[in-house]
Amino acid sequence: MKLTELLDIHKLREIFIYNPKEPMVFSSGLFLLLFLVFFGVYILIRKQKTLQVLYTALFSLFFYYKSSGFYFWVLILSTLIDYQIGNLLYRETRQNIRRLYLSFSLISNLGILCYFKYANFGIHNWNLLTGSDYSNLDIFLPVGISFYTFQTLSYSIDIYRRQLVPAKNILDFGFFVCFFPQLVAGPIVRAADFIPQIYKRLELTRADLGKAMILICGGLFKKVVISDYLSVNFVDRVFDNPLQYGAFENWLGVYGYAFQIYCDFSGYSDMAIGLSILMGFHLPDNFNSPYQSSSITEFWRRWHISLSSWLRDYLYIPLGGNRKGKIRTYINLLLTMLIGGLWHGASWKFVAWGGIHGSVLAIEKLFFRQFPPGQSQWRKVLGVILTFHIVCFAWIFFRASDFATSELIIRQMIGGGNEVPLQELFLSYKRIIGLIVLAFVLHFIPNTRIRRWMDYYGNLPLVVQALYVSISIWIAVQVAQADVLPFIYFQF
Repeated sequence: MKLTELLDIHKLREIFIYNPKEPMVFSSGLFLLLFLVFFGVYILIRKQKTLQVLYTALFSLFFYYKSSGFYFWVLILSTLIDYQIGNLLYRETRQNIRRLYLSFSLISNLGILCYFKYANFGIHNWNLLTGSDYSNLDIFLPVGISFYTFQTLSYSIDIYRRQLVPAKNILDFGFFVCFFPQLVAGPIVRAADFIPQIYKRLELTRADLGKAMILICGGLFKKVVISDYLSVNFVDRVFDNPLQYGAFENWLGVYGYAFQIYCDFSGYSDMAIGLSILMGFHLPDNFNSPYQSSSITEFWRRWHISLSSWLRDYLYIPLGGNRKGKIRTYINLLLTMLIGGLWHGASWKFVAWGGIHGSVLAIEKLFFRQFPPGQSQWRKVLGVILTFHIVCFAWIFFRASDFATSELIIRQMIGGGNEVPLQELFLSYKRIIGLIVLAFVLHFIPNTRIRRWMDYYGNLPLVVQALYVSISIWIAVQVAQADVLPFIYFQF
């Protein structure tokens, strides 16, 4: 929905009704308008903490309704279950009863997730194995269900481990679960990091304002100017019909997707963190220039940090981590990444994606035992190049619609000839190549320079800051595609 349409009285009703063709996203004009209205009231009631928490929780539920329709009841159900179980776990002293409570939390949360996300996947595979012909269920996948399920699960597990005290009341816990900036695509926030912030006084310094604006505008630029443009104008076309393109275009399509998904997901995370700062909350960083990694091990310390740390703390370490011998360590790494792949989607292609990463993690651990990484600059550069291409290879399975398409893309990359001269290809795809190069350059800007720019921006006059924001939004509007594209990770 365009901003001009919002002024039409006949369009006002649409603001409050869920439209499956236009789910609420940060990069839409509707969200920007609603957030300005929301934030104005949020500031006015900042001294009334309980009212502010209730107001934000209600707006968050409205935001989720605009993203997933009436399936916000699933979010409410998960909230009620884990709030009650958290209190029971905290008060109970008998270990066998505590295990029973935790098991109920695991079964209920994972049961809800499995029904909505994996039921049809199970039916499909059962039909393949047995020759049955069961029809798929008519199931809608609520946006972000994997994110808030992991979030509520970690709350119960941390209380079970005696690492966390329960929230003071259901309102505070509900606020933590449904906090709209990170609700549908992360970062996956731990209750121990977030809930204490609820009780702090709202403070927004000029430095905070500068950081928030840079993150929001930067995230909007990544999403709309780079990710959406690459997706609509090139990447989708290559992955939909790889045989229509030669080796050069298929390679370019894979490189394009690597930066499309990075700019899409990190752009969302940047906007989520920036919006949270405006509201007085600090979320953990979710990306740290992952394509600068010189190994897959380092990549997972930099990519989707909140998920990789969650898998480490709640899956890899409970499986035994590296405490039960070398072979078991490799198996645990592989299992963790296979499950992490399945978390991303109900398809074997995601399992294959996780399997590739898990296998390379195990190989690296074995290799680095024999040849510890040194300080050689050339070795680091070669490591970055190799790691980037391993990640790109895995992205083929992540993005392609099925294994057959993945195979076609790989074959075209290896043996698909280009009848058009290379120089003409560069000229034909100069905008796509230019955007990929731009994304690459921006990706390699040192974090120290970004922090300096945030500090510098925070000290600029408000008029100059407003001008920067206005120009950023204007650029995004000019480049934006006809339809607002949902964030890639909304499907997870």
